[in-house]
Amino acid sequence: MQNLTPPAVGPRTKFATCLNSKWRMVFVALAIRLAVVGFLYPDQMDPSRNHFHFAFEYGKVAYSIVQGHGLGSPLFEDTGPTALLPPVYPYLIAGVFVIFGTYSKASALVLLSLQALISALTCLPVFFAARKTFGDRVALFSGWAWALFPLGIYWPAERIWPTWLATLLLTILFLMTLHFERPVSMRAWIGYGLLWGFTALTEPICLTVLPIMLGWIGFRLYQQKERWFVPLVVVSLAFFLSVSPWFIRNYEVFHRFIPFRDGMGLEMYIGNNGDTSYWQSNSLGSALTHKIGPWHNDAEWQKYKKIGELAYMEENKEKAVAFIRANPRWFAIVTVRRFVFIWTHFWSFSHYYLQQEPDDPINVVFNTIFTLLTLIGLGRAFWINKPVAALYALVLLFFPVVFYFTHVEVYYRRQIDPLMLVLAVYGVARSGSHLKCESGSDLQPAPTPRSI
Repeated sequence: MQNLTPPAVGPRTKFATCLNSKWRMVFVALAIRLAVVGFLYPDQMDPSRNHFHFAFEYGKVAYSIVQGHGLGSPLFEDTGPTALLPPVYPYLIAGVFVIFGTYSKASALVLLSLQALISALTCLPVFFAARKTFGDRVALFSGWAWALFPLGIYWPAERIWPTWLATLLLTILFLMTLHFERPVSMRAWIGYGLLWGFTALTEPICLTVLPIMLGWIGFRLYQQKERWFVPLVVVSLAFFLSVSPWFIRNYEVFHRFIPFRDGMGLEMYIGNNGDTSYWQSNSLGSALTHKIGPWHNDAEWQKYKKIGELAYMEENKEKAVAFIRANPRWFAIVTVRRFVFIWTHFWSFSHYYLQQEPDDPINVVFNTIFTLLTLIGLGRAFWINKPVAALYALVLLFFPVVFYFTHVEVYYRRQIDPLMLVLAVYGVARSGSHLKCESGSDLQPAPTPRSI
């Protein structure tokens, strides 16, 4: 009589099955991030400067909304309407304030936990983008890599800021772009344009790669002799319709055209004023005695209140432009330094700088290795599928371009970390020999049992 007892499942098989679950990636990622939130949330409870540390400018604008004054007062006192920030995140924070209390412990925990969930959910588009381009094995490793990625764990738990929502949105848009190289329904094109609009109203810096992604889609459709003009027009119309209420609001309030934010002049002057002791001249770490901007300089704060937000931003823009014109060589050198900082985190190893940033050598090593692995993966990708590799390369190259000419921050570039991680995983994964490229198609893995 034949024995029908199923074979025993060993610990290794159970462990492999556990790893193969996309939702377990998300669960583990969320658990780790929530644990870190438990340690870092007290940082939000500093009551100084009228609770400014609680979400900084976003928290102050949210407070203005809760008080019934609308989008305004991004700093320490009531200064009237503002266009310094896009509207999505202030309204999100304001909603949490209404339910859980303004600047309360409960609101801090809810917002940071929400950001932890958003960061954890990013595992899913990371997984699917990696599978679309490099196959199942790289997808599995990439999803887990994001779940355990130190920068993806720390920053969403440390700072209430829209970067983490923008990271999820941009990764989803990248995944959609990969799929849209084939014809899709008109409804999908409209949704794509609307999602771009929502992303722009969350974090406008993402728009630096909108032309890249649309151009890539159009080129791929053109190569296949498919309709490309009408779909791109539909996407563009959907995008402009979704952002136009914000443009109209700004025009009605300020009587001038302000597309997304009005702070570019100040952003330029923060990074272009002659001070290179630190990567940001408005920071307390800078050696500049006259701090740039109203955050750490009372005279600047008083000027901001006196002349108003738009005039203050315009004055800083004039200062920045005048300095750059008078010091073109300095500007060129510092632009290169900012480029290096974005990709390696290196600014200086001077004694003064290391006093401000004692952990910087570790950060430099980590970020440099991460970038090198990304470049290795990108190089390998060009051997397999040039069009897809070109999309990765162009997005990574152009996303930080505004930072090169204005100023840098330690949490800048985080929105493209998931794409870099996919390439870095592909750079070290021994899957190259198992992948094949079919002309005019996506990268496809050799047939293997799928348990995901």
